[in-house]
Amino acid sequence: MAVKTEEKRQAIIKMATQAFQELGFERTSMSEICSRVGGSKATLYNYFSSKEELFVEILFLSNEAEFEAIYHSIDPSTEDMTESLRNFGESLLTFLYSPQVQSQRHLAISESGRSELSRLVYERGVLRSQNLVAEFLQAAMKLGKLQQADPIVATRHLHSLLESELLERFLFQLLGEVSIEEIKAVTARAIDVFMGAYGPRRG
Repeated sequence: MAVKTEEKRQAIIKMATQAFQELGFERTSMSEICSRVGGSKATLYNYFSSKEELFVEILFLSNEAEFEAIYHSIDPSTEDMTESLRNFGESLLTFLYSPQVQSQRHLAISESGRSELSRLVYERGVLRSQNLVAEFLQAAMKLGKLQQADPIVATRHLHSLLESELLERFLFQLLGEVSIEEIKAVTARAIDVFMGAYGPRRG
């Protein structure tokens, strides 16, 4: 069995990135990537089992720093839960509705039912995000900052509220660029509704 090396893996990612940028996802094949990297197709498949897996790896590497910054900035022990969630919501929507990520999400959606791309994006993006937010909300619930509830359900409600005013236009590709002012307004309304449902009861 061929020995994998990080140097070879990075060379594959570099050449594949160039191919995807030049040809787009649909027109790029593993044969094309193999010809650019050199070596056998068997070696390429030893590192990445499919074009979709390789594309998703490139996609998430390009977004990882921003993703980490968004989810590592939320603190369940904060004194002002509403403000903390607003900051999180604004950062998340700014990320999700940037031109680059909008394009990536549209591609994943368009591939649904045709390839494994949508599943991989869902598992590595949506589920990862959901688990991180659920951990945060569960910790906040234990501290009495939020009402006790199923943290996964609460997370789904939070995400749905944050995207509720933008998602339909996004899905039909009618949204365009979203301004910071709109993101702030959308987020504020979403968090007000969320805290109305999950905020601690008074009295």
